[in-house]
Amino acid sequence: MDIGVISVRYARALLKSALDAKQEDTVYREMLLLAKCYIDVPRLRQTIDNPMLSKDTKQALLETAIGGSEATALSRSFVALVLKEDRENMIQFMANSYVTLYRKQKNVIRGKLTTAVAVTPDMEQKMRLMVEKHAQGTVEFESEVNPDIIGGFILEYDTYRMDASVKTKLNTILSQLSH
Repeated sequence: MDIGVISVRYARALLKSALDAKQEDTVYREMLLLAKCYIDVPRLRQTIDNPMLSKDTKQALLETAIGGSEATALSRSFVALVLKEDRENMIQFMANSYVTLYRKQKNVIRGKLTTAVAVTPDMEQKMRLMVEKHAQGTVEFESEVNPDIIGGFILEYDTYRMDASVKTKLNTILSQLSH
């Protein structure tokens, strides 16, 4: 069976259990954390995929990756089930599938604001509210500072992109002058 199909099935079951227990938001944060651990610590995958490592050790590692002793019993049980069924090589995909399903269920949109200099929390909040009003959903906002854009900002969410950077404006002017 295909990794994507299996991952989505496990993620759906976890989301249903989390919704029933009214813990979907907490489990969401835990699955985000797990997915981030796989990206930030590449050796985690190799370690979890190692057949010589005991299930108890894998359980402890994965529980640490979802928040340790602070993790919900539901997420810890989910990890135990995945290990029991010998599906640990797919747990990163399961976590990402849960995140995707949760965002769809809760109408959560990811947004990104890129500026040349750091913006104040107040300005970031104004941008978030503007996007939420336009997108009619909750926005998870990520801010990034990129001095290469010189000034202005680039706002991205869903399939929308507004590039009001000085760099793009200068390039547009230079392009028009060369024609």
